[in-house]
Amino acid sequence: MGQREADSPPAAEKKGAEEEDDDFGYRLFPDRNKKPPSFLVRSLFTFHNKCQLMLRLTLETNPYARLLLEALKQSGCTVFNDRHFSCENCDACVGGGFDAATSQIVLCQNNIRRQSHMNRVVTHELIHAFDHCRAHVDWFKNVKHLACSEIRAANLSGDCTLMNEIARFKFGLKGHHQTCVRDRAIRSILAVRKVSKETAEKAVDEVFDACFNDLEPFGRIPHSKADAKRAYRDFQNRDRYTANL
Repeated sequence: MGQREADSPPAAEKKGAEEEDDDFGYRLFPDRNKKPPSFLVRSLFTFHNKCQLMLRLTLETNPYARLLLEALKQSGCTVFNDRHFSCENCDACVGGGFDAATSQIVLCQNNIRRQSHMNRVVTHELIHAFDHCRAHVDWFKNVKHLACSEIRAANLSGDCTLMNEIARFKFGLKGHHQTCVRDRAIRSILAVRKVSKETAEKAVDEVFDACFNDLEPFGRIPHSKADAKRAYRDFQNRDRYTANL
C-alpha cells in the first residue's frame, strides 16, 4: 500500500535501514490478496453494507470529499465509486489506505463505525489519490515522497482539528497543529514501511515546510467543516474565473 490512515500507534519498529522484505504495508490489508466474496455474501454482511452506505453519504455531502473529487476530475482522474473504493476487513490499527498499485482506496469496514470517521478517512485517502494524480509520486522507493503526501493528508483532512486532538487527550497551544501533523505523518510512514523511526523523522523534517505549505486543492487549511465549505466555494469560483480568462 502506498500509505494509510492510522487509528492507533504502530507496533515498535526495528532500528536501521529499510529491510529487504518490506511488504509496503499490505500486511495491514489482508483482503487485498483474497478473491472478493460474491455479491450475495457482501450484501448480507452488515459491516460491508454499513461501509457502503457511509461512503455514499460522505461522497454526496461532505465538503472535503466533494472538493477533492472535483479537483481529481479537473486533473483528469475522475473517481468512480465502484472502481476506486473498496470496503474490506483490515488490521485493527488502520482505518483505510490508498493502494497506489491499483489507484484504489481501501476503507476498513471492520474499523470504521461512525460517519465522522468515514468522512475523515475518505478525505485523507483522497488527498493521497490527488497527489498520485497530479505528481510523479514514487510511493514505494522514495520515502520523502511518501512523507510529503502524509504531511499533506494530516494537514488538510481534518485529522488534526482541535476536537480530534481533544478526543485523543492531546492538548497544546502554539504550534500544536504542526506538531500533530508531523507526528501523524511519522506514524503513518512507520506503519507501511520497514524503516527506522529516525529515517521516518528525517524524511518528514526534510520536506515538512514545503509540503505543509502546499495547500492544494483547498487553498487553505480547513480546520472545520465550515472552512471546507468555504474552500469548496472558492475552488468552484476559481475554476469559473479561470474558464473565463
